[in-house]
Amino acid sequence: MTKREATARVKQLRELIDHHSYRYHVLDDPEIADVEYDALMNELIELEETFPDLVTSDSPTQRVGGTTSDLFAPVQHRSPMMSLDNVFSLEELEAWAARLQRVIGEPDGFVGELKMDGIAVNLIYEDGVLVKGATRGDGRVGEDITANLRTIAAVPLKLRGDVPRVLEARGEVYMQTDDFKKLNDSLLEGEHRPFANPRNAAAGSLRQKDPAVTAKRKLSLVCHGVGYIEGRRLTSHWDAIQMLRDLGLRTNPENTRLKDLSEVYDFCTRWQEHRHDVPYEIDGSVIKVDPVAQQEEAGATSKAPRWAIAYKFPPEERTTLLRNIFVSVGRTGAATPFAELEPVFVGGVTIGTATLHNEDEVARKDLRIGDTVIVRRAGDVIPEVVGPVVSLRTGKEKRFKMPKKCPSCKGPIVRTEGEAVAHCVNIECPSQRIEKLHHFAARGAMDIEGLGYKTIIVFVEKGWLGNVADIYYLQPEWLEGLEGWGEISISNLFKGIEESKKRPLGNLIYGLGIRHVGGTASHDLAAQVGSIDKLRDMTEEELLAFDQVGPVIATSIRQFFEQEANLEVLDRLKAAGVDPIEEPKQTGGPLEGRTFIITGSLENFSRAEATKAIEELGGKVASSVSKKTDYVVLGENPGSKYEKALALGIEMIDEKQFQDLLDS
Repeated sequence: MTKREATARVKQLRELIDHHSYRYHVLDDPEIADVEYDALMNELIELEETFPDLVTSDSPTQRVGGTTSDLFAPVQHRSPMMSLDNVFSLEELEAWAARLQRVIGEPDGFVGELKMDGIAVNLIYEDGVLVKGATRGDGRVGEDITANLRTIAAVPLKLRGDVPRVLEARGEVYMQTDDFKKLNDSLLEGEHRPFANPRNAAAGSLRQKDPAVTAKRKLSLVCHGVGYIEGRRLTSHWDAIQMLRDLGLRTNPENTRLKDLSEVYDFCTRWQEHRHDVPYEIDGSVIKVDPVAQQEEAGATSKAPRWAIAYKFPPEERTTLLRNIFVSVGRTGAATPFAELEPVFVGGVTIGTATLHNEDEVARKDLRIGDTVIVRRAGDVIPEVVGPVVSLRTGKEKRFKMPKKCPSCKGPIVRTEGEAVAHCVNIECPSQRIEKLHHFAARGAMDIEGLGYKTIIVFVEKGWLGNVADIYYLQPEWLEGLEGWGEISISNLFKGIEESKKRPLGNLIYGLGIRHVGGTASHDLAAQVGSIDKLRDMTEEELLAFDQVGPVIATSIRQFFEQEANLEVLDRLKAAGVDPIEEPKQTGGPLEGRTFIITGSLENFSRAEATKAIEELGGKVASSVSKKTDYVVLGENPGSKYEKALALGIEMIDEKQFQDLLDS
């Protein structure tokens, strides 16, 4: 290729790459696959290596590398980067609106935005080319992080279309929650301290001295406003957002134009309820007066504009005192440390306890009794102790040691080599008894209506329940006169007990609580063995011949049925009429020996219908991808099973191919 041909092709490649980056990062509507995009980028890299004098600072290849000598140098913002005042309730939001109306009258519309929990940045473009990027700093002077911002794919190095002479684009650099989890997992694998939250991860990534490190972190950018602009007059905030988008800067598609305060309140309320419907963390909504003329009329304080406000959601991270660490014992005997906390309101609820998972996790986070700790509750998940605030330690804090005796039965707590969780090995442990009974009676197992947790505790305390078989030997007259139990509730309980005898074999196997045998494995076993009697007599070698049964599950099943006490329970269950028999799955057929995975949503099949269609032709449907999988049937939004199948090189078919396979 001649120099002239290379010059023309480089120009064409840069335009193509910029176009597809815009489609991907700004419009969320890519036109080509990642592999095709990578091919364009690789071709450009090769041409620039062959003709080095064709390399320019705004080339897509120049995102990583170059000098870092001016990293974190001070940068003067041409227009101050002000913070926002906060309100924490609709009443406070109404008070803000009332103050605003006294100054400017009735606002002529608002714009509602999501308050992303990231790092505020200022991108400076001259004649459409990125010349500098900085943090907010104190609002007037920030830190130069240009080299690191250039590594973020969502930050265009060159703007599109009719560009202003000078533009300060204001935005937020953030990390999506899935990428944050992957980053922390990789840090833990390398025995490095993980980040406490996505915001800290984004901040730490932006302040790397080596831009190549930043480039490995999956950061993104959303622009939410304009600072200084030269060569264009904006009349509204909404127009500013649209201009940024047209120039190739990513804006949030959830931005909404709002007519009046009623719509403002609805916007804030709706996003407080749906804050976890987006793949990144938000901690509130931002409301801005739309017309620039009214913004100028409202003015600003020394720190914040009067025409904008942040409506903050209930906090999902707070600090509190770690009073003590105790140990609870579950149905399998797992001894789990948990934190007793100074009660704190976080994520919309008051939290007083939080699981600490296991002894190693406590040590990894370096949690000590008496620490001030960060507590998180994201969505409806279990409260989590993120870590200690080390700077607040007094020296009086105490390290945790796993007790050697069970807090419930005083039996030994043993941790098997190679396992993270310690266990109470006393089969008669009261804590295990209650948890096992509750598990047996719960939905997914024997589903005994009326036999809830509190009822089980009462019955255990009275000596009526020692194991799961005792449920079927309860007598109605025992409950007569018992507080809270009348004729109807007694009748309903015993009706529920009788109905449970009809549950499928898979429910019974799951209800027995065999360690490592979950719901899916229980039903798979049931379909292959047909009866509990056959399962109890099988050797480990015979169990290993079954699908979805590995050495750990096989050993666990065998150990369960070697316990004389467990066999006595099974005999009493059978005598009481709990002895379900299940017809084995059909064998033979054109799909015999083939194992399928179904992932994602199918248009013309429910999951049950697809499974039935496969099994009627002799095939099997598994719950997890493995080397034994023959086909993965892909529906919409397939999830992590797709990734694993891809890594293992397993054949994947779409719904049409699946239908063709069944038809043939």
